[in-house]
Amino acid sequence: MKLVTIAGAPSAGKTAVTLHLIRQLAKDGKRSAAVKFDTLGTTDDQIYRDRLGIPAIQGLSDYLCPDHYFVSNLEEACAWGRRQRADYLFVETAGLCYRCAPHIKDVPAITVIDNLGGMEAPRKMGPALTLADVVVVTKSDLISQAEKEVFAHRISQVNQTAAIVHVNGLTGTGVLHLKRLSESWTDARELEGLSLRYSMPASICSYCTGETRIGKRFQSGNVEKLLLEENAA
Repeated sequence: MKLVTIAGAPSAGKTAVTLHLIRQLAKDGKRSAAVKFDTLGTTDDQIYRDRLGIPAIQGLSDYLCPDHYFVSNLEEACAWGRRQRADYLFVETAGLCYRCAPHIKDVPAITVIDNLGGMEAPRKMGPALTLADVVVVTKSDLISQAEKEVFAHRISQVNQTAAIVHVNGLTGTGVLHLKRLSESWTDARELEGLSLRYSMPASICSYCTGETRIGKRFQSGNVEKLLLEENAA
């Protein structure tokens, strides 16, 4: 079974791209399964089941970062995927703060970003984008060719090794390129002992652990304060 992690900002088109890729893989007789990790709620697992008829489950992290929840439950998710006899297991995480990244060494990693987030968006996405093997760009049909090329260049500035693939989330145009890349991916090894490509912060301030009150005396951890005088200089 090939394990694939998929990250990206909300509404970037992660699920839409994955749906198109799974359809193409199915034409070759490949079985897919999907796991969606989110925070408070998602219907994406239902979308996979309804539109593609594939097995799909969800995991909700509630008050935790979905990427932390994802990595803490990945072995269980993979075991479930193997029980489904899937050739491909797509594991999608919500991705919220850009500080964390779900990508794992030796596991194919896709990050989806849309062209409407502004030219600085690639730089802002952090390790989820800079450490991806494939960066899928969506909504390219809504901008000019020049803007599309500049955006791709900005991606290559922060991730020089990733393959950049443009996919139309509505029509699926461009997904064959992604399918060809997926054919070169190897089957997943045992996950125990593998490493994340980037460390994740946890409980670095009092608010991570449930504090809701505002004020210095309620704050602890290593969150730095604004340097107002330096900002004004």
